Amino acid sequence: MSRRAGKAKTRKAVSKRFKVTGSGKILRRKKGARHLMRRKNAKRKRALGQSCLVSDADEPMVKRNLPFS
Repeated sequence: MSRRAGKAKTRKAVSKRFKVTGSGKILRRKKGARHLMRRKNAKRKRALGQSCLVSDADEPMVKRNLPFS
């Protein structure tokens, strides 16, 4: 009987939250844009609408959960 590694599966929760760019970097949305928006100024709300890159420390963990990207 031979031993085989398990099949790599994509974590669907991770695939919905992150996007892989053409160069292999990972984009994410910023936190804090869900509620209590009336007390945030317009500049801050505009900045929250833009996506940013995942930090270098967290990138390997996200990529491990996205095996086919």
